[in-house]
Amino acid sequence: MSDESRPRRRPVRLGALTAALTAALALLCCTGGAGAFFLTELGGDGAEQLAPASMTCTGDFDVDVTGKMPRFAQYGERQLRNAAVIIKVGQEMEVPPRGWVVAVATAMQESRLLNLANRTVDESREIPNEGVGADHDSVGLFQQRASWGTVAQRMDREYASRKFYEKLVDVPAWEKLPLTAAAQRVQISAFPDAYAKHEELAARIVDALAGGAARTALIAGQQVCDAAAAGEVAASGWTAPIPGGVGSGFRTASRPGHNGVDIAAPKGTLIRVAATGRVLVARCDPDRRGRLSCDVDGWPGKGGCGWFVDVLHAQGVITRYCHLVSRPRVAVGHTVQAGEVIGEVGSSGQSSGPHLHFEVHVDGDRSSRGAIDPVPFMRSRGAPLKGAG
Repeated sequence: MSDESRPRRRPVRLGALTAALTAALALLCCTGGAGAFFLTELGGDGAEQLAPASMTCTGDFDVDVTGKMPRFAQYGERQLRNAAVIIKVGQEMEVPPRGWVVAVATAMQESRLLNLANRTVDESREIPNEGVGADHDSVGLFQQRASWGTVAQRMDREYASRKFYEKLVDVPAWEKLPLTAAAQRVQISAFPDAYAKHEELAARIVDALAGGAARTALIAGQQVCDAAAAGEVAASGWTAPIPGGVGSGFRTASRPGHNGVDIAAPKGTLIRVAATGRVLVARCDPDRRGRLSCDVDGWPGKGGCGWFVDVLHAQGVITRYCHLVSRPRVAVGHTVQAGEVIGEVGSSGQSSGPHLHFEVHVDGDRSSRGAIDPVPFMRSRGAPLKGAG
């Protein structure tokens, strides 16, 4: 039965039931030279495409804190100007772009990028401010408490940003920590996991204000645009899962139900998770006859995705990795960090040769309706899939 002829069912959404996130899916997979991938339980080729916020990485990353600000639906001009100040201070301190993303995301969580006074701190209300909070004696963009400086200092945007960066760079290996862990080591918040949800938008803001800087990765001591792979993670928090080139593309004319891309690579090539997240699925996918036969090479017409992994990231983005050579190195519920190895390239399931089938889904929707083209998505994160225009 073709993908198009199957009955359409309602997409599985995150937040409905926890069990729905880990329910078994019957998947059909690859065929032909590089292979093709189909979701058998859901049809439809009309998933909304995600428009990248920035397709240019300039390399100079100049920030104009007084000029015209870009437009974001979530934040106004004064908030983006505050973000520009945060980035500018990071540049002056020679903190790499990953630190700018961490700092902007932290201020998004702590103050909504507003320089806040505090109703319990009389002095703060006499200083020009952009709103009034009431969290202990916290004030400013980062809601810093009295031990961080005087009220006037903490409500000075440059001072507050500088203090944040000073503490951040003192955290061992902060660049390799998940954003929420790095931010928490500085802030010591009562809500340590709250920062993660801001990572994607913070990276887009950094890109817009600083010439695509969130798309850079630190390689051989240099910030390099659009090169995050082989374990190197871009400032955006993303990396390419393997360094191979794309063969079969997303929903081509000949394969309209192909909801991802196929990346050619030798058997045994390490597969790295594309961003920090939580494992939703890690198992063998049954073939057309319901057999769990993933420990052998597959063939065209066999059916199934073989050994595969689904990972949930911030903002409801899900990535899928199919045709692993053996049982994944991770299990359901595990938190994985960007660049962490989750398995090796194989040819299990419906496949005619070793490769990784890689998908990106949005809105927490693991079905075909949530699938988007991974090529522009990964390019916009500074982790382009090689051989993909």
